[in-house]
Amino acid sequence: MGSLAQGSQASAKSRSEVDKNLDRGFIWITRLFAIAIAVILVWISIQVALQAMPAIQEFGAGFLFETDWNPVVNEYGVLPQVYGTLVSSFIGLLISVPIGVGAAILLSEDFLPGKVKIVLVFMVELLAAIPSVVYGVWGLFVLVPLLTNVGKGLNATLGFIPFFSTTPTGPNMLVAGIILAIMTLPIITAISRDALNSVPPSLRQASLGLGATRWETILQVLVPAAFSGIVSAVMLALGRAMGETMAVTMLIGNSNNISPSLFSPANTISSLLANQFAEASGLQVGALMYAALVLFFLTFIVNVLAEIIVMRVKRI
Repeated sequence: MGSLAQGSQASAKSRSEVDKNLDRGFIWITRLFAIAIAVILVWISIQVALQAMPAIQEFGAGFLFETDWNPVVNEYGVLPQVYGTLVSSFIGLLISVPIGVGAAILLSEDFLPGKVKIVLVFMVELLAAIPSVVYGVWGLFVLVPLLTNVGKGLNATLGFIPFFSTTPTGPNMLVAGIILAIMTLPIITAISRDALNSVPPSLRQASLGLGATRWETILQVLVPAAFSGIVSAVMLALGRAMGETMAVTMLIGNSNNISPSLFSPANTISSLLANQFAEASGLQVGALMYAALVLFFLTFIVNVLAEIIVMRVKRI
């Protein structure tokens, strides 16, 4: 009996040591994966910066404020593209955030029958699976003619407003912004829905028990509790919008100008890279890589701001 007890104790101790070693190994593997992600990020930024170094040395910070892009005389400036990237992304989020958060509330609460909710969730996920070139083709043949007719009416009646000061003639900033709204909608909806579903049911029950209405509970309890997740969804959508290439290239007009009018053609950094990189040579390659580096830092700043917002919300 004594030998059996000693054997079982030794076996348990051996298993305990094995489990500890497995835990240590798992911890180190996850650390290596996390470090690898950081290394890849730094490596990409260094490589892009090295390729952009000729343009950085030639133009310096003035590259960010110049408006000319003329490869013939080696004059390069990225201000119109930065403007187009930020404005088109802002238009997209201005449309997609309220719709996406509203859809998330609808799909996370018991407003609809279960079968209808399943179909809607599937359709939202299907939007994310559609290739961007399909969005671009649909925008060219459906959205551009529709908004051209609407834009002409707005220009005729509200042309004194800078946003409608030009007559739409084809692809423009507004079309690109609407396409970005459609493309970012499933990201905002899916992540916001998950954030709302992760709120403890006790919060909802406590609010209703104190006499709050259903909408008061949703807007004053559930949405604030899930706010960090909703902010993360919005920032991920913003990153997607700023980096979107094919659909925006097909619909924004690819004109290097700055105009307050929503019906004027514009350009983005991603569209600039897609249109010119294949035929670039010499200093133009460095200028394009410099533009890519600017886009890299814009997305980096967006993610940093998202983390700051989330951390401040969690402290409240």
